[in-house]
Amino acid sequence: MTAFWAVRRNRQLALIFCFLLPSLIVFFLYRILPLGWNVILSFQAWSPLKPAVWIGLENYAEMWTYDDVFWVALRNTLIFIAASPIAIALALGIALLVNSDLKGASVYRTIVFLSYPLMAVAVGIIWRWMYDERGGIINYALRSSGLIAKPLGFLQDFDLALPSVIFAEIWQVIGFYMIILLTGLQSIPQNLYEAARIDGAPAVARFFRITLPMLRPSIFLCVVVGILNSFSSFDLVYIMTNGGPGHATELLITHIYKSAFVQSKFDYAAALTVVQFALLLVLTVAANKAAGGNAGAVERD
Repeated sequence: MTAFWAVRRNRQLALIFCFLLPSLIVFFLYRILPLGWNVILSFQAWSPLKPAVWIGLENYAEMWTYDDVFWVALRNTLIFIAASPIAIALALGIALLVNSDLKGASVYRTIVFLSYPLMAVAVGIIWRWMYDERGGIINYALRSSGLIAKPLGFLQDFDLALPSVIFAEIWQVIGFYMIILLTGLQSIPQNLYEAARIDGAPAVARFFRITLPMLRPSIFLCVVVGILNSFSSFDLVYIMTNGGPGHATELLITHIYKSAFVQSKFDYAAALTVVQFALLLVLTVAANKAAGGNAGAVERD
């Protein structure tokens, strides 16, 4: 009898493997293999017109010692990441509102979410026009209300460019955060709130003792999405500022693009990509630890 169940289990495993094999092959060819080649390339001097030469850590030494733009791009990327909690907090507030008995909550939910399906290129064009110094609606509104005397160059000013791009990024992604958090709110058992009310717990205590702990997996997912967006906001930055003025909005992803396809330094761009991937991995692990260490774990019966 034991042999029968063992054979049956092996057949099931073989069937599962057969179904997964095509996806695993595609994943290996388009994910694992390019990643491995990129790591090897980062230790080489290479261009399409000459054979590769092993140079060890020279690309990383150049990055660390001579590339001032790398440090600016790294700082801006970290600022992008640091702005994610602001978007998550705003999305949580909106999710709490539309999850209540607010009249027209479904309409507000739809309006907030409409920004997320838009292409990043379209978002960049829209906000570049809104920030425009001569005909932008934001400058028009500020001047009409008497808050400013002359137009502000949001995307031309060194101090305003990065916050302006970050605001556009928050506007686009806040609807997605809201949907994630709203789903988490609706999965919280209502009997927990009823028991807390019977015990006399105020609304603030119910929020911090029930809502936030139960939303931990949803918040962790939002944090990871925020980190990923900070590392992949190429389209938005490229359309709005192209990293300017004077690298004020340069991110790691735009610096990688310029190194590879503008300066044709593919080997150096590979080293930048390795650093970005390592930083992404470290931040994701740190976020998981901050969420309790098992935010993405699957519960088993």
